[in-house]
Amino acid sequence: MAYKDLQDFINHLRDKKLLDEIEIEVDSELEITEIADRVSKKYGHALLFKNVKNSEYPVLINSLGTYERMNYGLEVENLDDIAATIMDFMDVTNYITLINKVKSIPKLARLARVFPKKVKNAPCQEVIEDADLSKLPILKCWPKDGGRYITLPLVITVDPETNQQNVGMYRLQVYDKNTTGMHWHLHKDGKEIYEKYRKLGLKMPVSVALGCDPATIYAATAPLPKMIDEMIFAGFLRKSPVEIVKSITNDIYVPANAEFILEGYVDLDEKRLEGPFGDHTGYYSLEDMYPVFHIEKITRKKHPVYPTTIVGKPPMEDCYLGKATERIFLPLMKVQCPEIIDINFPLEGVFHNCVIVSIKKAYPKHAHKIMNSLWGLGQMMYTKMIIVVDENIDPQDISTVAWKVFNNIDPSRDIVISEGPLDALDHASNTPFYGSRLGIDATKKWPSEGHSRPWPDDIEMSEEVKKMVDKRWSEYGIKET
Repeated sequence: MAYKDLQDFINHLRDKKLLDEIEIEVDSELEITEIADRVSKKYGHALLFKNVKNSEYPVLINSLGTYERMNYGLEVENLDDIAATIMDFMDVTNYITLINKVKSIPKLARLARVFPKKVKNAPCQEVIEDADLSKLPILKCWPKDGGRYITLPLVITVDPETNQQNVGMYRLQVYDKNTTGMHWHLHKDGKEIYEKYRKLGLKMPVSVALGCDPATIYAATAPLPKMIDEMIFAGFLRKSPVEIVKSITNDIYVPANAEFILEGYVDLDEKRLEGPFGDHTGYYSLEDMYPVFHIEKITRKKHPVYPTTIVGKPPMEDCYLGKATERIFLPLMKVQCPEIIDINFPLEGVFHNCVIVSIKKAYPKHAHKIMNSLWGLGQMMYTKMIIVVDENIDPQDISTVAWKVFNNIDPSRDIVISEGPLDALDHASNTPFYGSRLGIDATKKWPSEGHSRPWPDDIEMSEEVKKMVDKRWSEYGIKET
C-alpha cells in the first residue's frame, strides 16, 4: 500500500529499525552535515533530528540513503522489479490475441490509478503563513557554501504554452526570509519554461513542495520525457494516485500531503549571484547568476517534518536516487538500443561521468554505435565516459570490467573522443556546458574489425571439475572467512 506521506514512511523506517532519532540539540549549520556524512559513508540509518537549534521543526535526512531504504521507499523487493513491470507493459505480444487482452485487464487497470486526484482540503494547507524562511531548519551544508540551501525541493511550474505542469528538483539558496535563488541549469526543463515566460512577458508562478512520499520525491528527479507528468509517474510507482490541491496564491496544483509548500513567483528580470555550493560531484560548484524566487506564502501541516539531503563525495543519499534511475529507465534504453544487456553508473562517476554497458555484439564496431546512440538519448548526452563490454561481462562487477578495459583495448583503435554537451556542474572542461566525451570499446575484437591475430580465451575451469569440487567442499576442511 502506498505511503500516504513522508511521515508515513518515517513510521515505516521506525518499525523496521532503520531510523535513528537524535534527541539532543544540533545545529543546522554544518553540524548536521558532518553527522549525516559520517553515517552515509558507513551505510547507516535514516536520521531524524528532533531538536534543531533555532527551529521548532524536526529534520529528516538520509531517508533513502541505502539500496534497502530505496527499495522500501518505492515499495519493491528490488529496483529491477519496476523495470520488469515497465517492460511487461511495453511488450506488445501481451495484447495480440483476444485471450491475452482479457488476461491483461487486471494489469492495465493499474494504469487507471496513475492520474493525480484533485482534492479541495489538504494537510499541506492546515496552516497558512506569510513567508519567513528563518523559521525553517535549512542547512548550511559545507564550509564554503554561499549560504543555506533547500536541497530537496520539488519545484513545480506550468508551461505557459501547453498548460502542463512540470516538477523538477533544483536547489534553492536562501538569500533572506522570503527570497531564494532558483538553480535552473541551461539544459533543464525549468529553464526552458522560464524562457517561455520571459518571451511572453508574463509573471512566472512557482510553488515548491517540501516533504512528500518517497515515490513523489523520486519522480521529481527522474529524467522523464517532456510529455510525461511527474505526478502521473509518481502515481505509477505508488500504484495509487497522488492527491493534489490548488495552491493558495496561484493555479499550480501541489501534493496535498506535503509537509510544506512555498508559494510565489520568479521575477523575469532579476538575477542574483548564487553559489558556491558543495555539490554531488564532490567539489564546490562555482558562483553564477541565477533567477530569484520570491516567496509570498508558506503553507504547511500543523506538525510538519522538514526534509533535507546533503550531497558531496560519494556515497551519499543522492547516489541511490541515481541508481533508481539507472534500473527504472533501462527498459527505455533497450527500446532504442535492444542490444543492450545491462548498464551500471558507478557511484564514483556521480551519475553523469561514467556508464558501463554490456551488449550483445552483432557486427564490427558495434560498440561505437552504442556509444553514439547513448550520447543521443536525453540526459545521456552529459555522460563523459562510456565503457562497452561483451554480454558475458557483468557491468556491476567493477573488478572484471577494469580487467577487460586494462587488457582488451588498443588505444588507437578502441578509444573514441566525441565533442558534445556536458553537465553544467562539470568543472574539468575548458568551456562551460560542452567539451569532449570518451568512449572505450573493451569488447573482444573480431577479424572483421581489423584484428588479424588470434584472440585468447578467458581462463576458466571446466564445469565438471567445478561441480566435483562443490560436492567435496566440506571434505577439504577449509575454514570460511
